[in-house]
Amino acid sequence: MNRPISEIVIVGGGTAGWLAACLIAARADADAAHPIHVTLVESPDVPTIGVGEGTWPTMRRTLERIGISEAEFLLACDGSFKQGSRFDGWVAGGDESYDHPFVPPIEGEPAAIVEGWRLSGDRSFAATVATQSNVCAADLAPRQRAMPDYAGALNYAYHLDAGKLAALLTRHATEKLGVRLVRDHVVGVDRVEDGDIAAVRTRGSGEITGDLFLDCSGHTALLIAGEYGVPFLDRSDVLFNDRALAVQVPVADDSPIASQTIATAHRAGWLWDIGLPTRRGIGCVYSSAYASDDDAAGILADYLVGAMPGVSIDDLNPRRLAFRSGHRERFWERNCLAIGLSAGFLEPLEASAIVLIELSLNALLDNFPASRDVMDIHADRFNALFRYRWDRIVEFLKLHYLLSRREEPYWRAHRDPASVPQRLVDLLRLWKHQPPSNRDFPAIEEVFPAASHQYVLYGMGFAPPEPGAIRIGTLQHTTAMLRQVEQRGRSLVASLPTNRAYLAALRRDAGVVDLKEHAS
Repeated sequence: MNRPISEIVIVGGGTAGWLAACLIAARADADAAHPIHVTLVESPDVPTIGVGEGTWPTMRRTLERIGISEAEFLLACDGSFKQGSRFDGWVAGGDESYDHPFVPPIEGEPAAIVEGWRLSGDRSFAATVATQSNVCAADLAPRQRAMPDYAGALNYAYHLDAGKLAALLTRHATEKLGVRLVRDHVVGVDRVEDGDIAAVRTRGSGEITGDLFLDCSGHTALLIAGEYGVPFLDRSDVLFNDRALAVQVPVADDSPIASQTIATAHRAGWLWDIGLPTRRGIGCVYSSAYASDDDAAGILADYLVGAMPGVSIDDLNPRRLAFRSGHRERFWERNCLAIGLSAGFLEPLEASAIVLIELSLNALLDNFPASRDVMDIHADRFNALFRYRWDRIVEFLKLHYLLSRREEPYWRAHRDPASVPQRLVDLLRLWKHQPPSNRDFPAIEEVFPAASHQYVLYGMGFAPPEPGAIRIGTLQHTTAMLRQVEQRGRSLVASLPTNRAYLAALRRDAGVVDLKEHAS
């Protein structure tokens, strides 16, 4: 039980497996008394399932820690900048729209900020309290080329090709970080008497022993479910979507590249639209209880006609995906930790998949078990933290549906009280009298903090609270800060390059003549 944790075995590749390999290897101390060695076992026949094309700003720190330059990443992954999400048609099914940007509102007491916005006129909440909406509306990049890697005038993340990200991480891990890659099939698991995994058995490479095993085997959940039988908690009683139909549409080299993920509501779900330098990824997310596969194809076809004239779904190769929103009852069982799809998956609204991988790895590495005898303590803490995080994400996603005034059966069903978590019901009662604040979301590294809830709440038309009996700060000071937001927004629009111009200059400097050829 006192043996040091030095041999880490990752079962499965893809985004989860290779992010794990790179982060662990990059942060491992080669001069430690018991240095860490990382082995990744990847089946040569199982195709990688990209978890999505959207990331969170955490990805910048992740890539920096791994040791990949921003230019290399953007070119290798057909990447572009993401500065938040735009929601079209969610409120009442018309042409209304609201933003969830990555820049938080101005600093100050939330009640004072909301009151300042309420008195400021008819501008949207996001456009009033933060600078990012105008920048996104103009398809601008969040940074200048001369800025250091991963620095920006505004907070930002990326849109990317997840398959190309896995390929980049594979090369970096094996060529620069010393990760051992075993391309083989796992055919069995050996356990010791106390229940720990001692080794995974492969078809052609024999036993691979380890002290800590990371299950990154995707929906198969080979170790956490197949070996330990940890139950899956289905959350489809709250989040109804269970299908997606996705296409990739090539774009012209001079076409605008959107700065946001665009999420457009439809009668039985929503559509995503993500711009990359060489293509747009567009998909129809829906509930099979309210729309058939043919219905979804028709919804997607209609969207393409409006969004990309001249493009027909008949000329594309739509990919059908089926999923269940939910997660494991526990994520860390004995010496096995599930990361990525093996831990769970929630519908892709707000792109929570990759950030949960990052947060899981950071939690592991920031509290790394020195030896086996303390691993169970770390596991209990990890399980409590991530059950909290999954619950909060489920509630945040539900908020988008619950506040809608659309009247189709799908949307009415989302407002059924039986489908709404009690904590969210209680918070909405509170928020009639006070805006979301850090008191409602007190954990370290909240995935969706109070600011995110404010953007959705007021973007969806939730009435801001009237001033209460307790003074909330100097309104004059808040009003002055809101004027500065407007001024800085105009300055940024005048000074930042478009996404297309930024990425074209990056390509020229790297000597890439044909972006489509490079991206392939």
